[in-house]
Amino acid sequence: MYKDSLAEGGSRLGAWSDSLFVDHAIFRVVWDNWAEVIPGELYRANHPTPSRLRAATARYGLKTLINLRGHRQCGSDALSRDTARQLGLTHIDMAFESRGAPHRDRILRFAVIYRTLQTPALMHCKSGADRAGLAAGLAILFEGGTAAEALRQLSWRFGHFKRSRTGILDAFFLHYQAAAEGRRPFLDWVRDDYDEATLRARFKASGMSSFIVDQVLRRE
Repeated sequence: MYKDSLAEGGSRLGAWSDSLFVDHAIFRVVWDNWAEVIPGELYRANHPTPSRLRAATARYGLKTLINLRGHRQCGSDALSRDTARQLGLTHIDMAFESRGAPHRDRILRFAVIYRTLQTPALMHCKSGADRAGLAAGLAILFEGGTAAEALRQLSWRFGHFKRSRTGILDAFFLHYQAAAEGRRPFLDWVRDDYDEATLRARFKASGMSSFIVDQVLRRE
């Protein structure tokens, strides 16, 4: 586990070694899982390597990098923070879970962040499949979109398995669709009516799909 900060003189070689071989960035060197969420304003991807972050900033004029993994002690985190600093990007930590019912307080915090966001912005988790899909779906609902549109951000195209434990993210949007869409604004529903415990109790994952995601792909 890489615990240093490059801004404070940590080993760049150590950060790269940890990122590539412990945090699996060796796969992300050739695969970015990139997509536009809100045209010209918001994008999603897996955890960008420094070169990919520089290229995306140059191409799309990025102003902000949103880290959906939260602050982690790993080489990928150290490298992307240092690259964001060099590029003058605002770096925001907004941690979400991939296998738990989305927390009310985190959704509301993300809504506050989203309202004051300097755009264009890039959101990333580790693989760009689950937490990036959740955050992208939330952004679509913040913009007045539908739950069906939000659910498209959680798909095979991004490597998301809805029958695994990560399918609780799909269940969250379906829960809103059934319980309140068209009758209550999304954030009002989250603030006043959303019940995380009920969603957890109702959701059942497939053992095989969870095995693939947890043990084969080794997602966070």
